This record gives sequence, C-alpha cells and structure tokens, in this order.
Amino acid sequence: MSVRSAQVAVTGLGLVTAAGVGTDVAWKAVCGAVPLARTVPELAGLAVDIACTVPDFDAVGRLGGPLVRRTDRCCQLILVAAEDAVRDAGLDPGRWDGARVAVVVGSAFGGIGTVAAESAKLAAGKNVSALTIPRFGPNMPAGQLSSLLGVAGPSLTVCTACASGGTALATARGLLLADRCDIVLAGGGDAPVNRLVAASFARMGALSRRCDDPAGASRPFDAERDGFVLAEGAAMLVLERSADAVARGARPLAEFAGDGASADAHHFTSPHPDGAGLERAVSAALAEAGAVPDDVDHVNAHATGTPLGDAAEAVLLGRLFGGRPLITAAKGVLGHAMGASGAIEAALTVRAITEGVVPPVANFRRADDGWDLGFVTGRPRPHRTRLALSNSAGFGGQNAVLAFRPF
Repeated sequence: MSVRSAQVAVTGLGLVTAAGVGTDVAWKAVCGAVPLARTVPELAGLAVDIACTVPDFDAVGRLGGPLVRRTDRCCQLILVAAEDAVRDAGLDPGRWDGARVAVVVGSAFGGIGTVAAESAKLAAGKNVSALTIPRFGPNMPAGQLSSLLGVAGPSLTVCTACASGGTALATARGLLLADRCDIVLAGGGDAPVNRLVAASFARMGALSRRCDDPAGASRPFDAERDGFVLAEGAAMLVLERSADAVARGARPLAEFAGDGASADAHHFTSPHPDGAGLERAVSAALAEAGAVPDDVDHVNAHATGTPLGDAAEAVLLGRLFGGRPLITAAKGVLGHAMGASGAIEAALTVRAITEGVVPPVANFRRADDGWDLGFVTGRPRPHRTRLALSNSAGFGGQNAVLAFRPF
C-alpha cells in the first residue's frame, strides 16, 4: 500500500460518556437517539438539577486505589479513555519508544470537582487534602497519563473552553506533521457535574430548564431549544502518520485530513451571530484537506441546544454548504461534556465513516424558520462519507474544526 508520509491516521478510539465506558456503547446510544439526561441527586435544590453522568464508572477497578486517590474524576475519565484507545490501536506501551510518543489533553475545567469539594471543606473549617493541588491542576491528566503509559515525548495541555478537545487533536496532528513524535494520544475530558458549575451555568441562563423532562431537555437545532444539558465524559484518540501505521500492520480507521482554528473576536460568551469565526476555521480545515465545500457531505455539529449558538452554526452551515451535507449532533443524547465534547464528537465522526452510517439528532422535531439543512432525524442514515467535519466552539469565541475522510 502506498501512503503519503504527510497523511495522519486515526488508529485507536477510547470513549467514556453518559452511555458508559467504551466506543461501542456510545455509538449505540447516539444511533438510538435515546437521551441520557437524568435528575442528579447531588444537584438537588438547584435551579437546574439534571445532567448526563457516566453510569457505574469503576475508577478503582480500572486504575487502582492509589491512583484514584491522587486524581480528580476528570483525570480518571481521561486515563480510562486513553487506555482503551491504545488497546484499540493495537499498541503496547511496554514496547514503544516513549520519547517518540506524545500526549495532548484538552479540558475546559480540569479538576473543578476537587476545587469545589476542597473549598467546601475549607469554608467549613476542615483541613483540605494535601493532594488538592496535584488533583486539580489542569496539566495533571496529561502528566498522569505520561506516567501511566510511559509517554516521554511532549506532554501538553490545552484549554479553549468547549473547543478544547478539538484543539488538542489539531495540536497533536501538528506534532506529527512536524516530526516531533511518531504517536500521539490526544483528546479531552471534563467532569464538571457539581453544584458550583451547575449553579453558575444556570445563573447565566445557559442550561435547559426542562427539569421535569430530562430526556427532552437537550434539543440541538430544535426550534424549542432552551439551553444545554451539563455532562461529563472523555475521549482519547491515537494518531500516527499513516505510513508508520501501515508499516506496523495497523488498520487506520480514518485519515485526519485537516484542521482549522479561529477566534470570533466578538463577545466573551456569545458567538458571532452569523458564524463568521467558525467559518474561518472551517475554511482553514478544508484548505488543509485540499477540499472545497462541495466535498463535504457529513457534518458533526457543535450544536449545544442554546438559542444563539445553534442559530449561528446553522446560518454558517446554510451559507457554506446549503442543504446538501447530512448533519448530526450528539449532545441531544450525551449532553454537553465541555472540553471533552470536541474529542467525543471527533471519535463519533470517525466511527460514522467506518460504519457508513450517520446518527440522527435526538429531540429534533422542527427547525427555526428559514433553515433548510440536511438534519438526520428519526433513524441513522446509511451514508458513504467522502469528507466529514467535526465542529467545536467555546466561550471566548474560540473555534476548532477537524476534517476526516475514509482511509
């Protein structure tokens, strides 16, 4: 097989989501379009007490008690996703050259659960844990992952709010193309389901208020959307140069063909109303992929279910692509996992390419007036994708767009 050395391949996927641990369970959930939001007892009494959390997550069973005691839940989710991704890629950390392996992790909140819990102790006059700082440090998931798997190359952490997972993957692709490493474990994770974060987002008016109907709360692109559903999760992907992957006998899942980044330069929380910033990121990703808008036939949208955010993205999609590409959005099922979302959705985009199927948008019934877009509804749509985009955006107007094609 002849492979251009400049190609970057995805060779492994690992997901931990509200569907559970594993890529298969996440894929089954989004294809089934059954929302996973529920009432969360820890949020009782708040204005919004619903969220999407990882069920039956056995951190001790997977990572061992000592490691769990010195890590935040965010880190634990990332470590499990990374282990699964490495296994999926058919790699053995005991046999790789750790100096040529890198890790790039994106997170919007880092160890915010530790911050909230230890702050409550301090306010109550109790001693805080001696491990507080190493548990909540934003860089610690990357550091712990490097130690766990013997990764001695670049170990980086990025934060672009809810675009962090996408930014991490783009950064990883750049490391490979610059020959700074041969393998990168990249993705994102967040565990923000706690009273501090939930109360803050509710105060901003960002969360859906459908607490009496958790399953119907997250409504990407739907005309009756009223905010997002807070979620936790992680996704890690293994990236390699395609030639290296083929040489070791791996079967690449997809080509990571391009990436783009931009800033709205508009507002600290609201997106540019016509999606101008996101458009620049899309254009950059297409240029790197050697593609034009007509080549795109599948978009995994950021689509959080907020009135302004979904409208800006829909306007952009219509302007660039018309109604031709199939559009999906995973947050109707999995909720909005903040810095993990871009990595989760990238993994699902790769899975859609390999399966030849585009999942539906859960809870979508009717679009805003004037939107004539190719939303997939009801059931998964069989589809052979030529080029797919995965969009992410975050507070601060930060955007990341990733382009994937079949290998």
